[in-house]
Amino acid sequence: MTTLRARLSSELKDAMKQKDACRLSTLRLINAAIKDRDIALRGEGQDDGAGDDEILQILGKMVKQRNESVRAYEEGGRLEMADQERAEIRVIEDFLPRQLDEGEIAAAIDGAIATTGATSIRDMGKVMGELKSRYAGQMDFARVGPMVKDRLG
Repeated sequence: MTTLRARLSSELKDAMKQKDACRLSTLRLINAAIKDRDIALRGEGQDDGAGDDEILQILGKMVKQRNESVRAYEEGGRLEMADQERAEIRVIEDFLPRQLDEGEIAAAIDGAIATTGATSIRDMGKVMGELKSRYAGQMDFARVGPMVKDRLG
Protein backbone atom coordinates (compact mmCIF):
# COMPACT_ATOMS: atom_id res chain seq x y z
CA MET A 1 0.00 0.00 0.00
CA THR A 2 1.36 3.39 -0.94
CA THR A 3 1.55 6.14 1.60
CA LEU A 4 -0.63 9.19 1.38
CA ARG A 5 2.47 11.33 0.83
CA ALA A 6 3.51 9.23 -2.19
CA ARG A 7 -0.03 9.37 -3.61
CA LEU A 8 -0.08 13.17 -3.25
CA SER A 9 3.26 13.43 -5.04
CA SER A 10 2.04 11.22 -7.88
CA GLU A 11 -1.20 13.20 -8.22
CA LEU A 12 0.79 16.46 -8.27
CA LYS A 13 2.86 15.18 -11.22
CA ASP A 14 -0.30 14.07 -13.03
CA ALA A 15 -1.91 17.49 -12.50
CA MET A 16 1.19 19.16 -13.96
CA LYS A 17 1.10 16.91 -17.03
CA GLN A 18 -2.64 17.51 -17.53
CA LYS A 19 -2.24 21.26 -16.93
CA ASP A 20 -5.11 21.17 -14.40
CA ALA A 21 -4.51 24.54 -12.72
CA CYS A 22 -7.08 24.21 -9.92
CA ARG A 23 -5.99 20.71 -8.92
CA LEU A 24 -2.32 21.64 -9.19
CA SER A 25 -2.63 24.72 -6.97
CA THR A 26 -4.64 22.79 -4.37
CA LEU A 27 -2.13 19.94 -4.30
CA ARG A 28 0.67 22.47 -3.85
CA LEU A 29 -1.23 23.98 -0.89
CA ILE A 30 -1.56 20.50 0.62
CA ASN A 31 2.16 19.83 0.19
CA ALA A 32 3.01 23.18 1.75
CA ALA A 33 0.83 22.39 4.79
CA ILE A 34 2.50 18.99 5.15
CA LYS A 35 5.97 20.54 4.90
CA ASP A 36 5.01 23.08 7.58
CA ARG A 37 3.97 20.18 9.83
CA ASP A 38 7.23 18.33 9.06
CA ILE A 39 9.21 21.41 10.11
CA ALA A 40 7.20 21.71 13.32
CA LEU A 41 7.83 18.03 14.09
CA ARG A 42 11.56 18.45 13.51
CA GLY A 43 11.49 21.24 16.08
CA GLU A 44 9.91 18.76 18.51
CA GLY A 45 12.69 16.24 17.82
CA GLN A 46 10.80 13.96 15.41
CA ASP A 47 12.86 13.61 12.24
CA ASP A 48 10.60 11.19 10.37
CA GLY A 49 7.98 13.80 9.45
CA ALA A 50 4.20 13.64 9.39
CA GLY A 51 2.65 10.20 9.00
CA ASP A 52 -0.58 9.33 7.23
CA ASP A 53 -2.69 10.00 10.36
CA GLU A 54 -1.27 13.50 10.71
CA ILE A 55 -1.70 14.16 7.00
CA LEU A 56 -5.37 13.13 7.29
CA GLN A 57 -5.75 15.61 10.16
CA ILE A 58 -4.17 18.34 8.03
CA LEU A 59 -6.54 17.54 5.14
CA GLY A 60 -9.56 17.53 7.45
CA LYS A 61 -8.53 20.91 8.80
CA MET A 62 -8.11 22.27 5.26
CA VAL A 63 -11.63 21.12 4.31
CA LYS A 64 -13.05 22.74 7.44
CA GLN A 65 -11.25 26.04 6.67
CA ARG A 66 -12.57 26.04 3.13
CA ASN A 67 -16.13 25.32 4.25
CA GLU A 68 -15.90 28.36 6.53
CA SER A 69 -14.57 30.41 3.61
CA VAL A 70 -17.45 29.26 1.39
CA ARG A 71 -19.96 30.51 3.97
CA ALA A 72 -18.15 33.83 4.30
CA TYR A 73 -17.93 34.33 0.53
CA GLU A 74 -21.60 33.47 0.06
CA GLU A 75 -22.62 35.93 2.78
CA GLY A 76 -20.48 38.57 1.08
CA GLY A 77 -21.95 37.87 -2.35
CA ARG A 78 -18.64 36.58 -3.75
CA LEU A 79 -20.07 33.48 -5.43
CA GLU A 80 -17.12 32.96 -7.80
CA MET A 81 -14.77 32.75 -4.81
CA ALA A 82 -17.14 30.32 -3.05
CA ASP A 83 -17.11 28.11 -6.16
CA GLN A 84 -13.30 28.16 -6.18
CA GLU A 85 -13.23 27.06 -2.52
CA ARG A 86 -15.70 24.24 -3.31
CA ALA A 87 -13.44 23.06 -6.13
CA GLU A 88 -10.51 22.93 -3.69
CA ILE A 89 -12.65 20.97 -1.21
CA ARG A 90 -13.39 18.35 -3.90
CA VAL A 91 -9.66 17.93 -4.61
CA ILE A 92 -8.80 17.61 -0.91
CA GLU A 93 -11.64 15.14 -0.29
CA ASP A 94 -10.15 12.83 -2.95
CA PHE A 95 -7.46 12.00 -0.38
CA LEU A 96 -9.73 11.59 2.64
CA PRO A 97 -11.39 8.29 3.50
CA ARG A 98 -15.12 7.99 2.92
CA GLN A 99 -17.09 9.89 5.57
CA LEU A 100 -19.27 7.77 7.84
CA ASP A 101 -23.03 8.30 7.71
CA GLU A 102 -25.19 8.99 10.78
CA GLY A 103 -25.90 5.30 11.47
CA GLU A 104 -22.24 4.35 11.17
CA ILE A 105 -21.25 7.22 13.48
CA ALA A 106 -23.81 6.10 16.08
CA ALA A 107 -22.48 2.52 15.89
CA ALA A 108 -18.89 3.78 16.19
CA ILE A 109 -19.79 5.83 19.28
CA ASP A 110 -21.52 2.82 20.88
CA GLY A 111 -18.50 0.64 20.11
CA ALA A 112 -16.07 3.18 21.56
CA ILE A 113 -18.17 3.50 24.73
CA ALA A 114 -18.21 -0.29 25.10
CA THR A 115 -14.47 -0.62 24.39
CA THR A 116 -13.47 2.05 26.90
CA GLY A 117 -16.05 1.02 29.50
CA ALA A 118 -17.26 4.63 29.70
CA THR A 119 -20.13 5.22 32.10
CA SER A 120 -20.28 8.97 32.64
CA ILE A 121 -19.42 12.31 31.07
CA ARG A 122 -16.05 12.14 32.85
CA ASP A 123 -15.08 9.35 30.44
CA MET A 124 -15.75 11.48 27.36
CA GLY A 125 -12.01 12.05 26.74
CA LYS A 126 -11.38 8.30 26.61
CA VAL A 127 -14.25 7.78 24.17
CA MET A 128 -13.15 10.65 21.91
CA GLY A 129 -9.56 9.36 21.97
CA GLU A 130 -10.77 5.91 20.91
CA LEU A 131 -12.86 7.40 18.08
CA LYS A 132 -9.98 9.59 16.87
CA SER A 133 -7.56 6.67 16.79
CA ARG A 134 -9.95 4.45 14.82
CA TYR A 135 -11.80 6.91 12.60
CA ALA A 136 -9.34 9.70 11.77
CA GLY A 137 -10.58 11.57 8.71
CA GLN A 138 -13.85 9.63 8.56
CA MET A 139 -15.96 11.82 10.82
CA ASP A 140 -16.19 15.43 11.96
CA PHE A 141 -15.19 15.23 15.62
CA ALA A 142 -16.62 18.68 16.35
CA ARG A 143 -20.01 17.26 15.40
CA VAL A 144 -19.41 13.90 17.11
CA GLY A 145 -18.42 15.43 20.47
CA PRO A 146 -21.95 16.58 21.38
CA MET A 147 -23.32 13.19 20.29
CA VAL A 148 -20.92 11.41 22.67
CA LYS A 149 -21.83 13.87 25.41
CA ASP A 150 -25.55 13.11 24.93
CA ARG A 151 -24.93 9.35 25.15
CA LEU A 152 -22.81 9.64 28.29
CA GLY A 153 -24.82 12.39 29.98
